[in-house]
Amino acid sequence: MASVSIATVVVNVLLLGALYSLVAIGFTLIFGVGGVLNLAHGASITLGAYSAYYAVQFGLGIYAGAVVALLVPAVFNLALYKGIIKPVGDNPVAVLILTLVMTLVVEQVFLAIAGAQAVTIPGFVTGQVPVLGGIEANRVLGFVLSWVLIGGLFFFVNRTKTGQAVLATSMSKKGSALVGIDPDRTYTYTWLIAGALAGVAGLFLGSFQSLTPLMGRNPLLLSFAIVVLGGLGSIRGSVIGAYFISLLDQLTIFYVSERLAGLAGLVVLVVVLLVRPQGLFGRELAEG
Repeated sequence: MASVSIATVVVNVLLLGALYSLVAIGFTLIFGVGGVLNLAHGASITLGAYSAYYAVQFGLGIYAGAVVALLVPAVFNLALYKGIIKPVGDNPVAVLILTLVMTLVVEQVFLAIAGAQAVTIPGFVTGQVPVLGGIEANRVLGFVLSWVLIGGLFFFVNRTKTGQAVLATSMSKKGSALVGIDPDRTYTYTWLIAGALAGVAGLFLGSFQSLTPLMGRNPLLLSFAIVVLGGLGSIRGSVIGAYFISLLDQLTIFYVSERLAGLAGLVVLVVVLLVRPQGLFGRELAEG
């Protein structure tokens, strides 16, 4: 029984760590490049999950639902940046308030449309993989796909001209402009990528667990802890922080109480801010 529980914890840590990495990378990209704390990031998770759910309900199938889950949050982020954040980008207080308001708006819209009852998204594949006592094949697919996206993002940032433009803009907005990089275009890319990554995370969270209009809140809170632990603006730190926070969270849920889910992340957040506010890896992406 104990070995089964340990296996369950290991599987959950591996899977949720990958999904939380997607959420945290998007969060830290927007902050690292544009200096924006996007409190509407949780709303992108919710949008991704419900977009896939309604696509399936309308008979489009889960694969079309996955495409919709990718596109809708990306478009939402694009509209959010272009229509709301960009005009007030120099006022961080206004940005915080407006992104918080957008989160509440998305939650209230889905509460009015779908109600508070939890629903689920069907998996992509059925059956089990004979590892660690049997793992759902859909979970394995989610883990693999998440890491493909994480690896693709590292390649994009480090090996492509657009990715190098993102890095250059994060280091110095003025300097990047002097060499012909359009900062607004770079910000647009980061908001689109962050929205798409959050949508994929919402899709799989809704598939493995359930979705409710408030489902984006806990991942957003954990993302705060993850990016602070890893270092605000650090993609590598976000991945490592995601797995560390996921491990603590799952140990708390399985061996203490399910009601304390998310508490470990908040404790880590407070400790890191008091002891090492720059996080484990500092700030790889630094706004200038």
